[in-house]
Order: sequence, then structure tokens, then C-alpha cells
Amino acid sequence: MSLTRLSLFITLLRGASALPATSYSLIDTYDSTNWLSKFSVQSISDPTHGYVNYVTQAQAQSDGLLKTVGNQVYIGVDSTSHLDPNGVGRNSVRLQSNPSYNHALVIADFAHIPGSDCGAWPAFWMVGPNWPNEGEIDIIEGVNLNTYDQVTLHTSAGCVPSVGSGGMSGTPTGNADCGASGGYTGCGVVSGSATSYGTAFDANGGGVYATLWTSSGIEVWYFPANSVPGDIKSGTPNPAGWGQPIANYAGCNFDAQFQNMNIIFDITFCGDWAGSVWSSSSCASINPSCPAYVASEPQSFADQYWLVNSVKVYNVS
Repeated sequence: MSLTRLSLFITLLRGASALPATSYSLIDTYDSTNWLSKFSVQSISDPTHGYVNYVTQAQAQSDGLLKTVGNQVYIGVDSTSHLDPNGVGRNSVRLQSNPSYNHALVIADFAHIPGSDCGAWPAFWMVGPNWPNEGEIDIIEGVNLNTYDQVTLHTSAGCVPSVGSGGMSGTPTGNADCGASGGYTGCGVVSGSATSYGTAFDANGGGVYATLWTSSGIEVWYFPANSVPGDIKSGTPNPAGWGQPIANYAGCNFDAQFQNMNIIFDITFCGDWAGSVWSSSSCASINPSCPAYVASEPQSFADQYWLVNSVKVYNVS
């Protein structure tokens, strides 16, 4: 037996992997030094039919809805104007990354995310250009008074994921088939961490969300600011050492159903989710109409903003 084979045999006997670890090379950093050269502001009608007016970059900057604060990026909404509930909606900002990706490790570091407010529906997500055929990954998303994050996949019909090796800490919700009924509901996983979303996330000092998308699966982790792994801080991420993710999707044809995905930030109001569950939430006791509430209570949305330290995208090789 050669020395090389002997070494391999001994390693295997000891129970350690003899294969090289997956490497992750940094390909994009989004931060205060380059944000507007790497993201485009989308002044479009809201695809989710929200009570929102997505403004242009010029207006967003003029109104202070998109700016740098020290070394951080602020993305917010109008929190001073009283509006017509039958009008265009509250001013907000929607951003889409200029680069798109096929497989990636996306690590987003937040000082603050939008709070848990009646009527609000913020999201940090990824989506392909031909929805739902090229997929959607909702990484941070919630509505109204939620404090638990919901991770969701949306696809064309036929993606019925299983739970990947090692399990997950979250609880499934929505459809078994991520593409059922046109993909609108998707297949979700609700975080078990009470600080994973909204006001509770912010009160806990912020944190990091990491999303690993490969041919074999999609996994999402949440780390409070006081427990971010050292390898993330040092720029040498190693998901193999991070423990159970919130969501751990396996068993789909991920290469066929997730392609050419851009990163999106937005904050909308009411619409297809926050509006559809309004009447069954405690928010309806304040005002029976979601748009009427959002129109008349601007001060309630002062904490509807993202404050981003960085988003880093690593190649998966």
C-alpha cells in the first residue's frame, strides 16, 4: 500500500472526510462604497398589488429614502405624509441587483430590518426574470405584526422538496409543491427563532442571513449579531460548520427551476399578502381597511427601513 493510500485509509478509519472542503470565493460585495453602481432602483407598479408607490432613484435620494449613513446603506419609506387611501400609495424604494446568479452563497449583514408594523410587507429575496419558471427565494419576509421570519420558494409546478440531510429548525407552511396554483403561495418554512424578523430582530441588535443555493439544495441560516460564526466575519465562510439552517430544501431539480436570479430589496404595504390577511389579524381592530390605515398613520412606519452593513455573494465551487 502506498503512503498516499495508507494516509487515506487511516483518515477514513478516523471518521474524518478525506475529500477537499467546498470552497467559496467572493465574487460580489454590495456596501456603502458601491451600492448604486450595483443595484438599480425599480420605479414600477407593484407586482403584488400593494398600496405603494415605488419612486425613482432621484426622488428616493431627494426624499431621504435611499442614502448612506456612515458605512451603512439606508432603504426606507415615507413616514410623514397623510395620503388618500384610494391614491397610489405610500412612497417606497424597490432595488434589484445588476448582476444575476446561478448558484451562490449570499451573506447579508443587517444592522436593522423593517419593523413589525400593521400593513407593512418588507422582503429581501432573489428572483429569476421569467417568474415563476426561473424561481424565487424569499429569504427575509413577513407581514403586519410578525416577528418570525418566513423563508419561501416559488417555482413552476413539480418542485416538491424534501428536508435535506441534517434537518432544519423551521416549520413547513404553505404548499408541498412550490409551484402549486401557479406558484403564488409557494412552499414556506417559518423560523422558530423569535428574533428572526422585524422589531424583535432589531431589538436584538441585528444579524446575518446566509443563503446557500447549489444544484442539490437551498438552505437559509439566521445568526443574531452576537452569534455570527467567526468564518463569516473573517470572509472565509464554511456552512458545513453552521449547524441546522432555518430551511433546508432538497429533492427538486434546482438547476432547472432556479436560474439567473437577481437580489431584491423592497417594502410594500397591504397587497396580496399583508392585505389578504388583514381582516383576520389584530390590525383590523385599529382600522378595518389596510390601505386606509397605511394612508392615515405615517408615523407608524418610521421603523420601516433596511440598514445594511453589506451583502456578499460567494461563488460555489
